[in-house]
Amino acid sequence: MDPRDDDIQFDFFDDEPATTEAQPPPSRVRLPRRGGRGSGARRPSRNLTPILRLAVVIVVLVVLFVVFGLLLQSCGTSKHDSYAAYMNDVSKIAHSSQEDGAAVANALTTSGVKATSLAGTLRGIAAQERQNVAQANRLDPPGPLRPENQQLVEALQLRVSGVDGMARTFESMTSSTKTSEAVAVLSAQADRLVASDVVWSDLFKQPSVAEMSKQGVKGVAPPDSTFVSNRALFGETSLTGTLQRLRGASTTGGKVTGLHGTGIVGTKALPGGQSLSTTTENTVTATTNLAFAVTIEDTGDSQEVGIKVTLTIQQNPAIVRTQTIPVINPKQQKTVTFSNLGQVKFAQKEQVLVDVKPVPGETYLTNNKATYPVIFSLG
Repeated sequence: MDPRDDDIQFDFFDDEPATTEAQPPPSRVRLPRRGGRGSGARRPSRNLTPILRLAVVIVVLVVLFVVFGLLLQSCGTSKHDSYAAYMNDVSKIAHSSQEDGAAVANALTTSGVKATSLAGTLRGIAAQERQNVAQANRLDPPGPLRPENQQLVEALQLRVSGVDGMARTFESMTSSTKTSEAVAVLSAQADRLVASDVVWSDLFKQPSVAEMSKQGVKGVAPPDSTFVSNRALFGETSLTGTLQRLRGASTTGGKVTGLHGTGIVGTKALPGGQSLSTTTENTVTATTNLAFAVTIEDTGDSQEVGIKVTLTIQQNPAIVRTQTIPVINPKQQKTVTFSNLGQVKFAQKEQVLVDVKPVPGETYLTNNKATYPVIFSLG
């Protein structure tokens, strides 16, 4: 080997450092950022991030609560409107049916009518009531009130059955029909009419009130509907008198027969019940609720209907009030009350007159009028 080769090799290794140390990698050159430290802006601290997130969550929750509340309010309003609309439709039916009941009472207390004519009137009323049944069946009640709506229909159907049954009885009545048998049939039909009011009240109205309270519906009231306003008119005594009156009109061609008449039994001042005298001066304390109660008696042997009673206080200006007794049976007494009389004159003598309009066939009229001398005081 050439000695120069050794020298060269030796020189090569001599140039290497004795120990080799790890050198750090060359540092990366950072590019300046916009808005860097030189511009004075600072990077947000990482500690603010959770707070911002919490604020966003709170805002979202508030929005959700507001939306949920509006939805609940909308649902509540919708429920209330649904019940209110249903009860409004029921009210129309209730009013119509109640008017039919008044029409039945008016038909039964019409003087001089024949049985066949009365039967025709009642059939017409029954037809009107069938229309109420059809309307009730077409109603679309809120779900929870469907059972109550069915009871409403049942009440109306009882009214149709009762009125139609009475019409058939009067229509089929002949001179050979026993009064007791006819009255028994009429009473059974009248019971249906009375029962219809019970069904309406106990099985429709009261359960509807309870169900709406359960549903949280306020300010909506189920309507009343009273078909029989005067139960005495449908009692056996009154129905017997009605049959006798109808038979008399039918057999005599509408002419009045038998003994007929009414009379004034007495008059009392209210409140307190002071009986008035026709022969001596009466001092009456005129309170704010002053009224007079007049008692009338059927003095004949026949049922009387539509008896008009008029009370007049002869002052200036005069106070005149009129009341009507729908029906009164032989020897029966009934009282009518005159109230809301207005302002009476004080400390001067006035005349209080009571007059009962004569009924058909009445000939004795002496007890149809009474005059009471009265002085009104402040008490």
